[in-house]
Amino acid sequence: MQLNIQHTVLERFLRYVKIDTQSDPESKTIPSTEKQKDLGKVLVEELLQMGITDAHLDEYGYVYATIPANTDKKVPVICFCSHMDTSPDSSGKDVKPLIHKNYNGSDIILPDDSTIIIKKSEHPDLQDQIGNDIITASGTTLLGADNKAGLAEIMDAANYLMTHPEIKHGIIKILFTPDEEIGRGVDKADMKKLGAEFAYTIDGEKRGTIEDETFSADGVMLTIHGVSAHPGFAKGKMESAIKAAGEILAKLPKDYLSPESTSGKEGFVHPVTVNGTIEETKIKFIIRDFTDEN
Repeated sequence: MQLNIQHTVLERFLRYVKIDTQSDPESKTIPSTEKQKDLGKVLVEELLQMGITDAHLDEYGYVYATIPANTDKKVPVICFCSHMDTSPDSSGKDVKPLIHKNYNGSDIILPDDSTIIIKKSEHPDLQDQIGNDIITASGTTLLGADNKAGLAEIMDAANYLMTHPEIKHGIIKILFTPDEEIGRGVDKADMKKLGAEFAYTIDGEKRGTIEDETFSADGVMLTIHGVSAHPGFAKGKMESAIKAAGEILAKLPKDYLSPESTSGKEGFVHPVTVNGTIEETKIKFIIRDFTDEN
């Protein structure tokens, strides 16, 4: 069946990325930042306008909604899921999305910081986008396509299904989560309320791919306690936590167990931040493997 789809995905995406939803790994609250609910409220309002009457935002910042079935055929309840937060690694405030029309295959220089260049030599996937429109940030923030692209896609699909009842389907659940970027995305998801038998997270990479498995991951915080002393009288007394951290990092394997040396189903131990003083230094790690035991 040939569908004449009038997409709303672009204008939705451009609107969503302008709302700051950066999560915070140091926060103890759920969601980790209250501003994530700002986008949740917008999404709920848009879902209600579509006629999805049960759309709501809960106290933890999760958005739930149901597209009712319009068929008598017995089919499984499915869910489409996406996350609202953006990475804490770069600002999500005052995002200025730029549309690069009819991309010609050249390097993309971002106007707000000309030192940031998206180089075709470093991003071979750009060659697949020649002739397409590309959206980037302006150079000082994240764009937030991870995963506001997923939000926009699900919202576009929901809008189309609600306005085209001739397309028959079973019950479709929608779930938008906070705090995925800091590893807490489903901590407070109410699976009983969701009531789906199968779920699809719309947070992929290359068009046309489906991922049906994932790694096991955790975080490790290594805290090293040192002994401080005046440097003029430190002999036999000082034990530097900073130097101890350096020795630990230097002993990490370089040709295996690191992100830069592994692929496929090879695990890694990845230090991501080091902060400290002589008395106390902390190293934060991401650890991944494909079995929990490893």
